Amino acid sequence: MRKTLKEIAELLKGEVVGDGSILITGASGIKEAVAGDITFLANSRYDSLLNTTAASAIITSQEIRESSKPIIRTENPSLAFAKVISLIAPDSVKHFKGVHPSVILGKNVKLGKDIALGPYVIIEDDVTLGDNVIIYPGCFIGRGSSLGDETLVYPNVSIREHAIIGKRVIIHSGTVIGSDGFGFVTVEGIHHKIPQVGIVEIGDDVEIGANVAIDRARFGKTIIGSGTKIDNLVQIAHNVVIGKNCLIVAQVGIAGSATLGNNVTIAGQAGLIGHVTIGDGAIVAAGAGVGKSVPANTMVSGWPARPFNTMQKVNACAQNLPKLFDLVKELKKRIEKLEAR
Repeated sequence: MRKTLKEIAELLKGEVVGDGSILITGASGIKEAVAGDITFLANSRYDSLLNTTAASAIITSQEIRESSKPIIRTENPSLAFAKVISLIAPDSVKHFKGVHPSVILGKNVKLGKDIALGPYVIIEDDVTLGDNVIIYPGCFIGRGSSLGDETLVYPNVSIREHAIIGKRVIIHSGTVIGSDGFGFVTVEGIHHKIPQVGIVEIGDDVEIGANVAIDRARFGKTIIGSGTKIDNLVQIAHNVVIGKNCLIVAQVGIAGSATLGNNVTIAGQAGLIGHVTIGDGAIVAAGAGVGKSVPANTMVSGWPARPFNTMQKVNACAQNLPKLFDLVKELKKRIEKLEAR
């Protein structure tokens, strides 16, 4: 698509600084951009590229006042650029249509309008699929489950029995929803399985990455709130409750019966023990080990997880340990000499 910078600014409700008549034919990252492209600057670490990028124009924040290149000043450069990408390079993925003859349907399955089911999809008894649901090849939908309108399930996903999936949910390949929770009672060295008879309930507009495991509840529900986004390779154990609009980043592990409020961020490779509560708006930094509840609107890091400012001081002190060690050795020698006198 070919549009002038002024036309793009009007769509973004942004302010043009510079020549608004230049023609934009593409969009790219600030390092990779070429003439004709529009790019964006949202992170101050790339400020030095503002005047060196080959892009013809740049989407910036309101803080940027001038540049050697024409700019569009916006409230949120990342979101604005995402809109431009959709405009200039619309999604090239074309989903298939119709129901493949190899699909296996159980009894009392209810199919909405314009359903698309790929080869070798298995749908058990009493499943309900809303309108415009797309299920790619090799997926399994367990009995009594329901998927809301416009939900998209990529290949080789398993959704176990009685799961409730909301509207406009995206589930990427290899994910398992509703697997048994990890529950055992050990008696005389023998591990006896505890039946897991609950379900998983997922709200609207949730996106779940590849190879995620969300366990069914022991009793009741494991819950993922509406608007939450889950990255690849995340483990969510039985009876976990995750609130709305949370971000769960790759390789996070959340143990059973933990509760996350709304707008919580759990960064990569963090681990949470069971039965803790993470308050609304809290942030758990990458690699943190959370062993106790975290208040709302706070940030924790480290192992065990502590307030972020505290861990910064601890880490700063740790950097001085070699010097402290040498100092202690020197002081020890001096004391020995004094005692020898």
